[in-house]
Amino acid sequence: MMLADFKLPRDSFELDVHLQLPTQGITALFGRSGSGKTTLLRLLAGLEVQPGSRLSFRGQVWQNPRTLVPTHKRPLSYVFQEASLFPHMKVRKNLEYGYRRIPDSERQLQPQQVIALLGLEDFLERYPDQLSGGQRQRVAIGRALLTSPQLLLMDEPMASLDVESKAEILPFLERLRDELEVPIIYVSHAIEEVTRLADHLVLLEAGKVTAQGNLQQLLTDPALPFIQTDTASSVLHGRALQADSGDGLSEVAVESQSLLISRSNLQPGQKTRVRILARDVVLALTPPPDISLLNCLHTQLLDIQPDPNPSQALVRLQLGEQCLLARVYRRSVERMALKKDQGIYALIKGVAVA
Repeated sequence: MMLADFKLPRDSFELDVHLQLPTQGITALFGRSGSGKTTLLRLLAGLEVQPGSRLSFRGQVWQNPRTLVPTHKRPLSYVFQEASLFPHMKVRKNLEYGYRRIPDSERQLQPQQVIALLGLEDFLERYPDQLSGGQRQRVAIGRALLTSPQLLLMDEPMASLDVESKAEILPFLERLRDELEVPIIYVSHAIEEVTRLADHLVLLEAGKVTAQGNLQQLLTDPALPFIQTDTASSVLHGRALQADSGDGLSEVAVESQSLLISRSNLQPGQKTRVRILARDVVLALTPPPDISLLNCLHTQLLDIQPDPNPSQALVRLQLGEQCLLARVYRRSVERMALKKDQGIYALIKGVAVA
């Protein structure tokens, strides 16, 4: 567990947070620009210090009124928005820079392991200016990992990348989450990144924590703003049943039901998760025959929430231990006489790998 208490005055707001963060998986600090995300990350790193603050990591006290562990003595690495590689060094030397800073006895990750994990094999003899933005950021992440940190802090590492570069780097960030035991605190204001990568979420607004907890639960919480946006969505966890059979679709088990997703590189038994937009879910009282939609899940209606658009409603559905959102017309709710605990079928028009 990571415990933090910070109170820091700023010109436009006061950062005042109390955090209890898991030390596994990815925790996203999410909020609008200016909400305090980067300031909070810098406080966690020790790059900014406020007297009276408290911070502990896995039982190690990093800061309290009597103790202050400086940044260079905290077992962490920090990845900034810009890769900031040494321009006169080739990729291999940039990576080795991080590795050589650590005594042999403290090295948990080896260069070849990180090179393979981040797909850097073809770039080792190139200079940074010969790489794309996404490739440079992967090298920066590799350099950070080769200091064998117990905690990795990432400050909007894709903010300066174009759409193509973001699509290139996301699978590698997923591999870090799934294959390493290094906890990551990830700053972003892009909900698409958060839903694809994060396990735990901290929602910041004007320097205050308005919510923190499991990503799946917070995305579908009626008390939070996520379900009121045009991109309201659910994240479902599943396990691959069958790899791509040649048509680009893989079969995934979600709560003992089958879901086909557009992903060709899944292996049977592999854990995965999918993001489903509420607007891509259609409801039916019975499973309709002879339609083009491939995904039809049997669910139970949890409740019906108001929508910013008065002609629509948000329906929360229970799928085993998970929750699925559907955005439908209010007239449809009335015509179908939808009510709490009713069994209903969710037809899914589009499934995005999350």
